[in-house]
Amino acid sequence: MAAGKRSLIAAAVTVVCAVIVLAAPGTAFAAPSPTPTPSASPAVPASKDLEAVRQRLEKLYHDAAVATDAYNAAEEKSQQQSAQIVELTKKIAQGQQRLDQLKDRAGAAARAQYRTGGLPPEAQLVLSDDPQQFLDGTRRLMQGQRATKGMLAEMARTQEDLKQYAADAAERWRQLEANRKAKEAAKQRITQQVSQAEKLESQLEAKEKARLAELERQAAAKAQTAWLDTGILKDVKTGASERGRQAVAFATAQIGKPYEWGAEGPRTFDCSGLTSQAWAHAGQPIPRTSQEQWAQLKHVDIKDMRPGDLIIYFGDASHVGMYVGDGTVVHAPRPGRTVTLTGAGTMPILGVVRPDM
Repeated sequence: MAAGKRSLIAAAVTVVCAVIVLAAPGTAFAAPSPTPTPSASPAVPASKDLEAVRQRLEKLYHDAAVATDAYNAAEEKSQQQSAQIVELTKKIAQGQQRLDQLKDRAGAAARAQYRTGGLPPEAQLVLSDDPQQFLDGTRRLMQGQRATKGMLAEMARTQEDLKQYAADAAERWRQLEANRKAKEAAKQRITQQVSQAEKLESQLEAKEKARLAELERQAAAKAQTAWLDTGILKDVKTGASERGRQAVAFATAQIGKPYEWGAEGPRTFDCSGLTSQAWAHAGQPIPRTSQEQWAQLKHVDIKDMRPGDLIIYFGDASHVGMYVGDGTVVHAPRPGRTVTLTGAGTMPILGVVRPDM
C-alpha cells in the first residue's frame, strides 16, 4: 500500500472514531476554544441575564440612596449641633463676663469695708450721734443689704447657668462626634454600593449597555402604563400654588445637571438636595432628606396633588421627586445620571407630601 493511501485511511478512521464518541449518549466533552481574532466581539448575554443585571444595579443604587439619606441626615444634624455649640459658647462667655463683674462689685464692697476700719455698716450706724445721719444710714443700710442679697443671688444663678451651659455644650459635642461617625459609616456604604454598581456596569460591552438601557426603559414604561391604567390621575386637576410654581421652575431649570450624592447644587444634586433647594428658592424651607420630608411634611392624597408637591418613593422613603403635572416628576435619579423628567409611576410610590400647607 502506498504511503499516501495509508495516510488517507488513517485520517478516515480518526474521523469515524471522533463521530462515534461525540454521538454516544451522556458523553461529556469540552468544546474546542476558537482562536480569538482582533475583530471578534464577545457574545451578548441573553436578555434574562441582562434583566438580572438590571435588577442587581437597581438594588445597589437603592441601597446607596438609603445610605445617602443617612449621610444627609447626619450632616444636617451636625450643622444644627455646630450652630448650637456656637450659641452656647457665646452664652458661656457672656455669663463669665457677668460673673466677673459681680465679683468685682463684691471685691469693691470688701475694700470699702476695709477702709472704714473693718467695722460692719450695722456697727457704724449704732455708733452714730447724728439722728438724721442715723436715719439716712438706716435707709442706706437696708438698700445695701437688699443689693448685697440680690448680688449674691445673681452670682449663684450665673454660676448655675454657666454649669448648665457647659453641660449642654459637652452633650452637643458628644452628639456631633456621634454624627461624624454616622456620616463616615454612611459614606463608606455609599462608596461601596456605587463602586460595586460601577464595576458591574464596566464589565458590559457597548451592545450589552444598549440592551440594558432598553430593558430599563421598558421596565419604566411598563410601570408607568400600569399606574396610569388604574385611572389614578383622572381626578387630579388642582393647579399649582405660587410657591409651587416657583419650586417647579427652579427644579426643571436644573435638568441635565449630574447627580451627586450629598449635593445640594448649584452644579450637582441628589434627589432630596434638588427638592429641598427648589422649595428653599421658593421661600419655603423644608427638611433636607426624603425620609424627613415624608415624616414632617403634610400628606395629601394623590387625587389632590398639584405641581410642586413631592412624591416619595419606596417603602423606606429613600427617593423623592417633584410632581410637575401630567403624570410627570422631575428628579435626580442616581449616580451616573442627570436631573431629568420621568413618569411619576415608574417607581413604587409611598405617598405625596405638600411643603406649602
